[in-house]
Amino acid sequence: MKLTQGCFSFLPDLTDDQIYKQVQYCLANGWAVNIEFTDDPHPRSTYWEMWGLPMFDLQDAAGVMMELAECRRVYGDRYIRISGFDSSHGWESVRISFIVNRPKQEAEFELVRQEVGGRAIRYTTVRKPAAHAST
Repeated sequence: MKLTQGCFSFLPDLTDDQIYKQVQYCLANGWAVNIEFTDDPHPRSTYWEMWGLPMFDLQDAAGVMMELAECRRVYGDRYIRISGFDSSHGWESVRISFIVNRPKQEAEFELVRQEVGGRAIRYTTVRKPAAHAST
């Protein structure tokens, strides 16, 4: 199951050239760019681990791409995403975020329904146990 979080998540995975162009777009707009990684991509897990500090005042996406290559080397078995943060007054928020690396075996989630008092129904998303290949 392909995890769908962030921009471009329903498209095929971005190539490095496409990632470079998206990062350059962020920098052209004056946004800080950061790289994050996680092994827990649950939809409500908003706190991913940061790879270094956010990159402010860069002019060329090559610096971000070098950091991405190093992050992939160290954490290539995890999800890695790039975010562009707009600190301008009125926004002060992430403007773009997209996954740039996925593990070979993606996490799987399922929706669980629970009936509670007053005939109300609650839903929650839970991670399914990893399927192990038979050897």
